[in-house]
Amino acid sequence: MITVNMHEAKTRLSELVKAVEERNEKVVLCRAGRAIAEIRRRAPGGRARRTLVTDPRYHVEFAAGYHPTEPLDRKEWPAGLR
Repeated sequence: MITVNMHEAKTRLSELVKAVEERNEKVVLCRAGRAIAEIRRRAPGGRARRTLVTDPRYHVEFAAGYHPTEPLDRKEWPAGLR
């Protein structure tokens, strides 16, 4: 395991990533003597997970019988666009 402060990590990033890649090292990044992050080799075959969730504030409910892709009637168009 390699422990480096943020400034040193910025100047040696390529070297640190090479150590992770070739020697399977773990790199611990520190700020003011406290470990704050870790760089490590990704698990083989591991797939990035998407943890996105829709924001409930943007939930839309359509009126019964309404289909969002149906064409508008002439009376539904704004007056300036008829």
